[in-house]
Amino acid sequence: MHILGRAISKNSLVLGLFAIVTTAAIAATYLGTRDAIAAQERAARAKALLEIVPRSRHDNSILDDVVPVADTALLSLPQAQQIHIARQQGQVVAVIIPSVAPDGYSGALQLITGINADGTSAGVRVVAHNETPGLGDKVDLKKSDWVLGFNGKSLRDPQPERWKVKKDRGEFDQFTGATITPRAVTRAVYQSLQYFANNRKTLMQPVPPEQASAEQE
Repeated sequence: MHILGRAISKNSLVLGLFAIVTTAAIAATYLGTRDAIAAQERAARAKALLEIVPRSRHDNSILDDVVPVADTALLSLPQAQQIHIARQQGQVVAVIIPSVAPDGYSGALQLITGINADGTSAGVRVVAHNETPGLGDKVDLKKSDWVLGFNGKSLRDPQPERWKVKKDRGEFDQFTGATITPRAVTRAVYQSLQYFANNRKTLMQPVPPEQASAEQE
């Protein structure tokens, strides 16, 4: 029994040391890769924003120039998020608004919608979805150019009653064998345009000239 007790104690000590070493290794790996992962995520977000509002149109960092979403319900957002602002010499040229289409065929789709200062769409991107390959995933620009059909559209073009897919007597194409997904995205884009119209005064606030000059230096 004495020998057995010593063996158990020795094994417990070995296991304890192993746990400590393993935990330390995991912590070191996390600390060593945390900054690199954060940088990659930041680069991916910046790339998505620049696809909608290219560098030639603004002179600020749209990734860092943000305002909080004031009405998450209109955009179907489950939590508070931020709107990115694109400026040229302090004046707002476009905003990029996040939204969710909660009623996709395979669940919610996450979007960003760029809106120019004149209220027209600068572009739309579906940034996350679980739609069926070959059908609903055509909302992804990597799969088809369907989403480019929103470029230049506004609350008045087409008229509100035409902000639907063609199957619902609207303006926008649906996919062969898949109507639910494009219908959901079309509704979400329209709601983003509504959000811009409702909050235009806040979103269009210019940066003071002296601050704009300092940011460009």
